[in-house]
Amino acid sequence: MKITGKQIIGYANQSGAGSFKSVAIADNNSAPYFFEEGTAANVDEAARKATEAFKVYKLIPTTVRVKFLEAITSEINSIREVLVAMAQQETHLPQPRLNGEIDRTINQINLFVNLLKEGSWVNAIIDTANPQRQPLPKPHICQMLKPLGVTAIFGASNFPFAFSVAGGDTISALAAGCPVIYKAHFGHPVTSELVGNCIAEAAKKTGMPDGVFSLIQGKTTESGKALVTHPLVKAVGFTGSLAGGKALFDLAVKRDEPIPVYAEMGSVNPVFLLPDKLEDEAVTIAKTLVASNTMGVGQFCTNPGIILMMRSPASEEFLAQYETALAEAAGGKMLTDVIAGSYDKGIKQLKSLQSLKLLCSGAGEENTAIPHAFVVSGEDFIKDKTLFEEHFGPVAILVIADDTKQLTEIAETIPGQLTASVWANQNDVTEFEDLFNILEEKAGRIMINNAPTGVEVTHAMIHGGPFPATTDSRTTSVGSQAIYRFTRPVCFQNYPQQLLPAELQNDNPLGIWRKVDGEMTKNGIA
Repeated sequence: MKITGKQIIGYANQSGAGSFKSVAIADNNSAPYFFEEGTAANVDEAARKATEAFKVYKLIPTTVRVKFLEAITSEINSIREVLVAMAQQETHLPQPRLNGEIDRTINQINLFVNLLKEGSWVNAIIDTANPQRQPLPKPHICQMLKPLGVTAIFGASNFPFAFSVAGGDTISALAAGCPVIYKAHFGHPVTSELVGNCIAEAAKKTGMPDGVFSLIQGKTTESGKALVTHPLVKAVGFTGSLAGGKALFDLAVKRDEPIPVYAEMGSVNPVFLLPDKLEDEAVTIAKTLVASNTMGVGQFCTNPGIILMMRSPASEEFLAQYETALAEAAGGKMLTDVIAGSYDKGIKQLKSLQSLKLLCSGAGEENTAIPHAFVVSGEDFIKDKTLFEEHFGPVAILVIADDTKQLTEIAETIPGQLTASVWANQNDVTEFEDLFNILEEKAGRIMINNAPTGVEVTHAMIHGGPFPATTDSRTTSVGSQAIYRFTRPVCFQNYPQQLLPAELQNDNPLGIWRKVDGEMTKNGIA
């Protein structure tokens, strides 16, 4: 596919203003790819096209929407080798990781395809009429979820496919019936345009309305601000930093018509090592957590950034093994120079703190992110709230609490997280029941004897959590439940059958599960 460096506005390409370049090489002469900056005018055109498209797209039968999503997977698979090669240049991620990520992207799309085919996700609820009720007749009342409208999606730097142009945010919005305007991450613009072309081509082949998908490029924040503040945009999905997500959220709530912003903004993902388990498996746990912390140069939002334990001979053994394993861990080149600069700045800041002791650093060549681990007492950790902040990359802070009381106090102090992990045996589970109750209020996903890296794409998965992990702890950006972010319930009272959506008609032509007079059933209504 030809790279234009322009904005994809529905089925047309538009010029922007100004330019930035990708690190990818365009040809044998080592010429880089240049991209035009998206403008407010580009955003306006995309929003207007998307609004017109929504009038048609929201009414398209689910079977046709399924074909659109399936066509996206076919288009992506058809240029898989080109995508992987380009993403390698732009992100420095290895080929196996990128191939696996494309597989995950396709699996995500298929998850939503199957959700749409089954159909019950719309949460159809019907309360039948009772004309004889006294003192007043009871009307026929029903409801189901309907799409919100035009959705703006902001992509992540660390997942050029799975959290990017055709990632979970985009696909869940399209599955819900919402047109998408996608703001590409400047770290991989070539990869983004290639995947954007796949979605546009799939839309054309399946007869989707012009404007159902657009892609805006840009390194500055101007087009992003224009997207969030545009009056025709009805919801925002974001994966990135706390500063970025909070800025978009603040813009959205100050609009004349405030709109929801579903921002996933990172996490330090605390890991609690309970005493009996640590005594039994200190060496194994240390190796596992070093591998988790340094995997992908630590560039995962579920990277275990804080590891907590109580002072004991087992904790000393753990620290010694962690130091040994980390010393052998190699650093690597980060996704972008901006991310690498932030990591280096963060390490310098941590080294300047008197409360922290550098346990060890790993290996690595010049201009790579070197893994680091620091040790701090529980008392000092509680005092310094800056230690709760995420440092994106292969760094961990190991916290040594004095006793059970202090460990519990730390758990109560930690802000909202995407994940919390506990390493425990049955004895620990019994002794630390209070800790598990606390963590239910702190994280979206809690796990026992598992490293937090690795987010399964399933129906039950929650990739979210209390602020500052996300802006809305009731939602997830991974798994089939992500679709509900881009819907709202609509209630129909005393509607004639021919005006009702098929999901709410008495004879249940789609054969889906519905709640009728308080009972779940697939039966029709007499």
